[in-house]
Order: sequence, then structure tokens, then C-alpha cells
Amino acid sequence: MGKGWGIDLNELQRRALRIHDLRDELNLRERGRVWTREEFMLGFVGDVGDLAKIVMAQEGARDMPGDRAALEHELAECLWSVLILAHRYNVDLDAAFLRTMDKLDQSINARSSRRDAGPE
Repeated sequence: MGKGWGIDLNELQRRALRIHDLRDELNLRERGRVWTREEFMLGFVGDVGDLAKIVMAQEGARDMPGDRAALEHELAECLWSVLILAHRYNVDLDAAFLRTMDKLDQSINARSSRRDAGPE
């Protein structure tokens, strides 16, 4: 894999859960409650929106600061949210990812084979 992919998914999930637990402790102290799964999902949607704005700025379609550090930050926050949502919904992300990639691989290869065969 490319540079920066030295940590496995399990390590990323452990780190994400540690930060999630710290955030829950802080929210309990400051607000007396933690976020529900629905609220967490809404936070993720906000992060995806921020990521979209930064990508648009990177591509010159939007006037706003959109430097490399901001892009990296939002991508990392989105990954964190995906890892936490998988945990909160008891999804084995390793297995789900591999199954999904296998299905996509098969689908793309089947479509490519039909296209390469040409009209009958």
C-alpha cells in the first residue's frame, strides 16, 4: 500500500474508540449526556459537507481556504466517524469491506468482459 498505510484497521479502530470514549467523557462532564448514534451520524454528515467544500476549493470551484492540511484533517475525521459508526452498529468493517470489494470486482470484471466481447 501507499505511504502512511502502515497501521492496520484494528489499530485504527482501537485509536478511534479511545478518542470516542474521551469525547463521551467530556460530553458527560460538560453536557450531562453523550451523543446518540443518530447525532453521531449527523456530525459525520457535517464532516462530509466540510470535506466536499475543501475538495471544491482544491479544484478551484470554490473560494475558501482549502489547503492540504484541511483536506487531510477532514478525511481523517470522516474515517474516524466511519470507524465509530461501524463499532456502534456492530459491523465487522474488515469483513464488510472485503465482501464489498469482492462484489465490486466481480461486477466490474463482468461488465468489462461483456463490453470486450462486443455485440453478438
